[in-house]
Amino acid sequence: MQIQSLHPSSSHVSAPATHSDPVVRSLLANARPCAVSFYKPNEAIYAHGDTSGPLYLVEFGTVRVCRLTADGRRQISTFHFAGEVFGFEPGGEHLNYAESVDSTGIRLLRPNSDAGLGESALTIALRTMARIQDHLLLLGRMNAAEKMAVFIIDLHDRQDADRFIDLSMQRSDIADYLGLTFETVSRVLKAFKDAKLIRLPMLSQIEVLDWTGLRCLAE
Repeated sequence: MQIQSLHPSSSHVSAPATHSDPVVRSLLANARPCAVSFYKPNEAIYAHGDTSGPLYLVEFGTVRVCRLTADGRRQISTFHFAGEVFGFEPGGEHLNYAESVDSTGIRLLRPNSDAGLGESALTIALRTMARIQDHLLLLGRMNAAEKMAVFIIDLHDRQDADRFIDLSMQRSDIADYLGLTFETVSRVLKAFKDAKLIRLPMLSQIEVLDWTGLRCLAE
């Protein structure tokens, strides 16, 4: 892992990026100044069992948070994109592990006073809990096509995308997130393409052609 400032001319600490979410801006205002750490694709950000404490802000790129099941399989519990915060734990150790999906910049958020990071941290923790609950419902109640439709719509909303949605993760990542096989993910995407719900200009990009049809599948 390399540590670098996004503004090398500044005194060792990069200036905070502009974030549209007022809750994230409040977190930054209550956090110590910290340089952005750069991670190459598939690098560990923290490991299972590491001491928890600071939160992590994605400045750019994509992060996956994972856990190994009892039989050694990987389950991805969530992805995090630019402007999102992760790293919440109920105890003193990380129960999951986090990795960069692509070239990713991460800023540590440590409180700058004994007062902590304020109510903003609680707000983001509750958002994270709600997203995990939605994900559990998706895994337990939906078929493969419904899961994929929800996934694409969620990516669109969280990326604030227009026509094109960035698909930074591999098909195997999507499979481990949706509880499907690699082959099923590829088959469903091809079926969506054949049905003219989506277009795949490249492996890392989706263009939605039929929002009504996609949302009907997701309901």
